Amino acid sequence: MKVRFSLFIAASIWIGFAAGALAQQAQPTAPEQLAVTIDTQQTAAPISKYLYGGFIEEGGTLVSRSLWSELIDDRKFYFPITSEVANPPAGARGRGVFGMPLRKWRPVGPDQAVVMDKDDPFVGEQSPSIQLDSSTPHGIQQTGFALVKGKKYEGRIYLRGTPGSTVKVSLIWGEGANDRQTVSFNSLTDTYKKFPLSFTAAAGTDSATFEVAGTGSGNFHIGTVSLMPSDNVDGFRPDTIALLRNLHAGMWRLPGGNFLSDWDWHNSVGDIDKRPPMFDDAWHAMQTNDVGLDEFMTLCKLIGVDPYITVNAGFGDAHSAAQEVQYLNGAANTPMGAWRAKNGHPEPYHVKYWDIGNEPYGSWQLGHTFLKYYVLKHNEFAKEMRAADPSITLLASGAMPDEMTVEGQARLIHPDDPQTRFGDDSDWTGGLIANCWGNFDGLTEHWYVRPGKRFDYQHARTLSADAPIEGGYVPVQETQLEAIRHPADRVHKKSEEWAEYETRFPEMRQKRTFLSIDEYGFGRGGLETTLATGMVLNEMFRHTDFMKMAAYTMAVSTLSYNATDAVYNSRGLLYKMYRDHLGTLPVAVLGNSPQPVPKYPPYGDQPATGSGSPTYPLDMVAAFTADHKYLTIAVVNGTNSAQKFNLHVDGTRLEGPSTQWQLSGSSMTADNLVGKPPQVQVKEIPIANVPETITVAPATANIYRFPVAR
Repeated sequence: MKVRFSLFIAASIWIGFAAGALAQQAQPTAPEQLAVTIDTQQTAAPISKYLYGGFIEEGGTLVSRSLWSELIDDRKFYFPITSEVANPPAGARGRGVFGMPLRKWRPVGPDQAVVMDKDDPFVGEQSPSIQLDSSTPHGIQQTGFALVKGKKYEGRIYLRGTPGSTVKVSLIWGEGANDRQTVSFNSLTDTYKKFPLSFTAAAGTDSATFEVAGTGSGNFHIGTVSLMPSDNVDGFRPDTIALLRNLHAGMWRLPGGNFLSDWDWHNSVGDIDKRPPMFDDAWHAMQTNDVGLDEFMTLCKLIGVDPYITVNAGFGDAHSAAQEVQYLNGAANTPMGAWRAKNGHPEPYHVKYWDIGNEPYGSWQLGHTFLKYYVLKHNEFAKEMRAADPSITLLASGAMPDEMTVEGQARLIHPDDPQTRFGDDSDWTGGLIANCWGNFDGLTEHWYVRPGKRFDYQHARTLSADAPIEGGYVPVQETQLEAIRHPADRVHKKSEEWAEYETRFPEMRQKRTFLSIDEYGFGRGGLETTLATGMVLNEMFRHTDFMKMAAYTMAVSTLSYNATDAVYNSRGLLYKMYRDHLGTLPVAVLGNSPQPVPKYPPYGDQPATGSGSPTYPLDMVAAFTADHKYLTIAVVNGTNSAQKFNLHVDGTRLEGPSTQWQLSGSSMTADNLVGKPPQVQVKEIPIANVPETITVAPATANIYRFPVAR
């Protein structure tokens, strides 16, 4: 029979603890002998491959540094060119999840020799015009990118200028006169012409310079320029692409993200050199529009994932969203399908999953509006998008009471009470269900856990009207195990809230409405965060009856990369271990050691009941492989001591040599960083026979695979 594992867990918890137990309680202790029963006759819905998903948006230089091979920043000349060090735009993001700042162009020769032509630009609003001198080179250069010795770099440059002038394009890797390669062009005319570029680096460097300079009389104009390593794969980095493909993720949600809400997809297709650059007001960054819809579809094909598209329901409109559906899915004889074919992609992409809007509930979102108006927008989007392709699966962008509470949105709606309650005017997901029923197939949720913090309802009640929207968070002292479990508690909170919605709206079960946690994140990296990721996956796999999709922020956070190389970090190793070795047909895990009741009032990020399996302090899920040849068990030990458990299996007999995969690290902060020896690794450990007692090493994530007797 198919049942909800959450029922098993809740029953075990409340058997072990009195119903009136106080939230502030003594630390629980594990039983002297931890006993675990795998009941293979109690099954649940299969683990969807889409629960192994990723999310990415074009925030800052994230995509251009991690995935795209382009070496030249601002290659379409959005910014003015000056020798002065320009201040970044107000609110601009620097390093971190959105990558490094952009490199700037600088003049070669006097500043006044470079003028931004706004009357007849090649693309966008301006193109550089260089005033020439007969003896001294004038032009522009950009410094600070990496080259690999012996690697070939290819690209193109668009030039026009006074006939008789000579323009030299150089790739420079050192200070010496011979530490460069130069190509010359002297056939300029008064119309732009594309010239090929090809260089081979004679030395490796992290501070290469690309220079375009000319001599003669009159001037020359640069339309746009591009330079990539010649081993790029359809414009993408071969190293990160190969690693991501081997993760076997199910889907990627793209192209945004907050970035999405003022992005016009129409500008992201067609000739890549003629797409205008844009300024992203969400993250205060310039985007070249090089990686657009077609490129994202190519990316998904290269890494073997299904695309999950979010449409702009911020400043966007329903008609534009319907055109986007037709562009990606329509036949070549439809208006948008014909445009796609003209752009070199005659076959439809057949994108199945579509999300209407990104976090429309949030006051930070461009185009944000109140729920009573947004439901009208959602319904119009759904109507037009389904008219464009009736076969698509539509998701509505939800926010359950926990999200509305911890992100300060309830406080903005009713200042005297910062908590969202089911059915009130700040219950965003409840409002979508009540007012948009029939216009979606699934609902989305986003959540983030702040390291070292928790939401405090009483503190939030004291905040002034001008306090930050996330001001309800306070510092918290958590044990190592509590910190590792905290993100999984947020998943469990969603399951509790989903159960309440199904009680209020029984038709959700009848229609098999599903949940997509398609944006979530936590932690600072390292082994501790990776073990927390294991518990998050385990918790989602306990609710496969309705949790069907999930996407970690950011999808490339499974990697450590620099400009020329990449490796899996510890999170990437864990994802790969789970995806490669954990089964897909869940069975029940029972135990004699329930997880502790949450310490804090269950208003914001704290559930009413504890997350996890009743195997404290361990966390476990079990699943058959699709062919039923193996029973697999994932076990996370977030403590610093070895833990033992007795294993009993009902309904199936196990026999024969078995295998364990163990992820461990040198410390709780250990991680794998590109260019450094690995600190976290996965070991494959043979097991002679199925043991009655299993010892789990401290601070490890493990998958055990046992053959099923035939």
